[in-house]
Amino acid sequence: MKNNQYKNLIVFIFACLVIFGFMIKLPKIFHHFDKELHSLFYFGAFIFLAFLYPNKKFLISIVLFLFGIFIEMAQDFSNRISLKYIGKVIHGRFDIEDIKFNCIGLFLGIIVFYLSKYFINKYSKLILN
Repeated sequence: MKNNQYKNLIVFIFACLVIFGFMIKLPKIFHHFDKELHSLFYFGAFIFLAFLYPNKKFLISIVLFLFGIFIEMAQDFSNRISLKYIGKVIHGRFDIEDIKFNCIGLFLGIIVFYLSKYFINKYSKLILN
């Protein structure tokens, strides 16, 4: 397997786990931290993917933004289906606040990524000289 194939496989497995994770209902212990978890995930996801694919940062940010909206819509849709067939909601509901906190995490991830690249470039030259 080539390096790019490993990267793509890692991203595919990561995406499957993330979709599963976002589609299940959080245990009650995490309900008070839902927004923070959204921000933390999008922060980490951007940094992880940007280091994995450094030349595709703009595409990564767009895909993550759209993914956040898609997940919220998918939760709403599957809740309507689950209510109809099993009589209960299986996970969280569509929440525009979740999308807002997704964007906050994504924005912070972009800032931290670019700052880290700047400082790595600046101080690696000082250390190596």
